[in-house]
Amino acid sequence: MRRTTGTTTGNGNGNGTDRGTGARTSARRLGALVSVAALALVAGCSSVTYEQTPLPVAATPRPTSPASPTTAPACDNARQSYDPLPSAPRLTNASSTSDATMRRIVERGYLTVGVSADTYLFGARDPFTGKLEGFDIDMARAVAQAMFGDPGKISFRVITANDRLPLLEDKQVDMVVRNMSMTCDRWTKIAFSAEYYRSGQKVLVGKNVPDAAGLTLAGLKGRRVCAPTGTTSLTKLQSVLGSADVVTAPNHTGCLVLLQQGKADAITGDDTVLAGLAAQDPNTVITSAKAITTEPYGIGFNKDDVYLARYVNRVIADLEADGRWKTIYDRWLATPLGPAPAPPTPVYGR
Repeated sequence: MRRTTGTTTGNGNGNGTDRGTGARTSARRLGALVSVAALALVAGCSSVTYEQTPLPVAATPRPTSPASPTTAPACDNARQSYDPLPSAPRLTNASSTSDATMRRIVERGYLTVGVSADTYLFGARDPFTGKLEGFDIDMARAVAQAMFGDPGKISFRVITANDRLPLLEDKQVDMVVRNMSMTCDRWTKIAFSAEYYRSGQKVLVGKNVPDAAGLTLAGLKGRRVCAPTGTTSLTKLQSVLGSADVVTAPNHTGCLVLLQQGKADAITGDDTVLAGLAAQDPNTVITSAKAITTEPYGIGFNKDDVYLARYVNRVIADLEADGRWKTIYDRWLATPLGPAPAPPTPVYGR
């Protein structure tokens, strides 16, 4: 499967925006989503009044230095982020801030954000409108709303999981909102916001698999299990099953295609991602086995962009305090995952 990148943009007039509508999804739309899922990384159409962000072909993997650590360094808490700003001021012009990154964003006139286009419910392209929508998309738009007073002042770049760190390290995007787990090893390469969502790794199998409901990851030894490259799900899968039973794809949609083609027997990933896959393919089911990991999601930044991370931490805190976080959850996740839990408790002080 070829990795493709795309960009979707919006403007102050609301043109070109990708607004989610949540529970309106119909059976007809779900069926169409499955048929186009493998093409979900194709670029969408834009309608903008400002200059578009140049679109690289793909992120170039950074070479690994011999001195690079091979294991995660000592880390007290991967969920610990920077203290939020006292407030999230509106950025009306370059003189609104003394931070170089924020000035560059203001001068450009919009945020650039790396997102998924194939993670149904979190970041996916509506097959009928071509617009990106989901929990992560709404979180990114909330940051644009705080900065510019307009959730449409944002340029989405569709990326794979494996693209996330290189794009941030090379400053090709301002931030990544793509269901990314916070880990100590990743903190050595990039910076994170406070945790904005809590997930856990589970297993998806076909309903025709014997004892499907109770299967654990360890119980799938000897069967082909798929996880996307560049994910913590793949790392955990390899540690449990070894390499012999592991199948990879660029993204979870690719794993679903392999499962449907009989080239994989199961898929492992965060329960939120698997819920989206199960909604797309009614012949699959998430096993009832307990999650084998805890996956705290954080918004990613370049390691030097501490002020931007602090700004976004204020936005997240405000979303949770005024009920907008719950509204976003209810729009996308209440139906498949049940009533909204309390938002994750932030950990500051890094």
